[in-house]
Amino acid sequence: MRASETRIDRFLATSDTAFVIPVYQRNYDWTRRECQQLLNDIIWIGESEGNAHFIGSIVYVHDDVYSATELNELIIIDGQQRLTTITLIYISLYQFALQINDINRANQIHKKYLINEFASETEKLKLKPTENNLKAFRHILNSEKPADFQGYSHVIENYILFKNEINESNYESVWKGLAKLVFIDIALDRTKDNAQRIFESLNSTGLDLSQADLIRNYILMDLKRHDQNKIYQNYWEVIETLAKDGITPKISDFIRDFLTLKNKEIPNKKDVYSIFKSKYPTTTLKDLETMLSELKSLAKFYNRLLNPEHETDKEIRRQLLYIHQLEINVAYPFLMKVYEDYENRIIDKDTFIAVLELIQSFVWRRFIVGLPTNALNKIFMSLYEKVAPENYLYSIQKSLVSRFGAARFPKNNEITNLLKDKDVYNIKSKNRIYLLERLENFDNKELVSIENLTIEHIFPQNPDPKWKEELGNEEYNFIKENYLHTVGNITLSGNNGKLANKPFVEKRDMNFEDKEQGYKFSRLWLNRDLKAKDAWNKEEITKRAKIITERFLKVWSYPDIIIGNNCENEDINIFDAEDPTNKKIEYAIFLGQRINPLSMSEFYISIMQMLFDSQPERFTIFIDSEIGKKIKISKNETVYNNRNYAKLNDTYFILTNTSSSDKFEKIKTTLEYFALEDELTIKYKDNSSE
Repeated sequence: MRASETRIDRFLATSDTAFVIPVYQRNYDWTRRECQQLLNDIIWIGESEGNAHFIGSIVYVHDDVYSATELNELIIIDGQQRLTTITLIYISLYQFALQINDINRANQIHKKYLINEFASETEKLKLKPTENNLKAFRHILNSEKPADFQGYSHVIENYILFKNEINESNYESVWKGLAKLVFIDIALDRTKDNAQRIFESLNSTGLDLSQADLIRNYILMDLKRHDQNKIYQNYWEVIETLAKDGITPKISDFIRDFLTLKNKEIPNKKDVYSIFKSKYPTTTLKDLETMLSELKSLAKFYNRLLNPEHETDKEIRRQLLYIHQLEINVAYPFLMKVYEDYENRIIDKDTFIAVLELIQSFVWRRFIVGLPTNALNKIFMSLYEKVAPENYLYSIQKSLVSRFGAARFPKNNEITNLLKDKDVYNIKSKNRIYLLERLENFDNKELVSIENLTIEHIFPQNPDPKWKEELGNEEYNFIKENYLHTVGNITLSGNNGKLANKPFVEKRDMNFEDKEQGYKFSRLWLNRDLKAKDAWNKEEITKRAKIITERFLKVWSYPDIIIGNNCENEDINIFDAEDPTNKKIEYAIFLGQRINPLSMSEFYISIMQMLFDSQPERFTIFIDSEIGKKIKISKNETVYNNRNYAKLNDTYFILTNTSSSDKFEKIKTTLEYFALEDELTIKYKDNSSE
């Protein structure tokens, strides 16, 4: 490696040299803000008495050995944004020099900084950006109307900025300022320097590169030019195009989901590159193409998960829109593979739709019950492993309904008990719309679009005084405090403003100017039963909540499967085990380790000790939490007033003078706190053998 301080104009003036932006570099993406700041700096230094203005570094590799031209090619691995922007300023200065008939300077700029005069026509440009940017450069050099360029380009937009900013008052200042720009010229020798490692080092010092940028560079940097172009065009460019949410790049997120699928562990967002590099060390071109082929295939399905409108089948598209609405991003690693199985005809359309509906039921029921979303990470990252191709849907259903604690699939009775009292109004707007749209359109062949409808409180948020007269103070206050935002009291309406806070009968019958605003004229299922009501009170809200709950259980159904009865001599999850009273445990398996306890107390202590040993810092925090205090663990063995205690370790003591059932409940509470609900199974002793 060689490093020296160099003036930018002298660097660009190097004869018979091309500055090549390789395909693995991210796109030129400086905005007007960065460009305006650089131009202001150039004008300022051009007008000042200073001799130099430092603009950072440019790192490049001599690529003579790979060059297919007569030019000396320098492969830019850092500094593309600055180099491209300065070239745009020179082009703008060149165009202005022609405009004011300063031919000598125009020729100087053109021949020294913009082209290699004696190169072939296709190789003339000194700066050789990637294909899209190259088209933009050629356009602004050969067209008087840069805005006519087809499509959006930062090159075009920034050139127009410079073209409009450079004028007679600052022309000389820009020219002088450019000559004062200096940078650290870092030249790498491909045979001696590890370009990728240097690139990583530059990134660690603050270069704003995404994890996807680093991965792209890692994949392509060490390939020969021909192979670089082949891999980029056939694989990486396709992946970049597909892994977008609209126009927003999601390549880093996509690769994170891909690694989750492969490693059964979700990488930290900032560690995606390092984990990818560890998982896929640079090997042969064939191995690289095999890995990228899989990425490319899954990217197609990732694209449709991000952009459901790209799915051509309307029934599948509808389910994808629902999943997108719920923002179940954590399920993408699993859903990509299911989507791929559908595409490859491993499953049919009905099965695919059933899986999409199952995932919604699982996630939405959990939301209604209020279960933690962080438990979903672990569930979905390994769910595809549970798929049995010969019994596809059933195997997924079985895996989900077999989970316990914070990872559970809430059953009908749990939904019935909680839904009637849940505030379903003060939730995310997307979720609120999702709930009401799916309830309204269940089994409806002619789907109702609720896009132009609004949420209507039947008992209003700010009721007319007549409501209190009709209901009386006690019932009025009860409804307002307990039922206002529940499913029994909200509906959809296209006339919310008209209905407003009026008494119920007026809202039911409203027909102002024969516009049929009232509930009795509505064709919505959600308003069907309101037509025949003569009053709206606590009893009617409760009845309506029951009707909606019944429909809820059909829309977001619980799998109708039998997974077998757990009996005493089976190896079962502790959350599904029978009451341990008067039972003995033959063995347990926790965190992959077998435990052979002699008594229930020993079992209890062993589990707590293993948890402490595996996560001592977090366990210490847990002990001091409100949940942890109920377990009764202390550094002081006398705190329990001479009740039985046992030594957990050299520091802590744990109360053991409790029933077997209580010990089980404390173990389950602790497992839920640590999100380890699936990690403990037990086997009761067969009493008949004793």
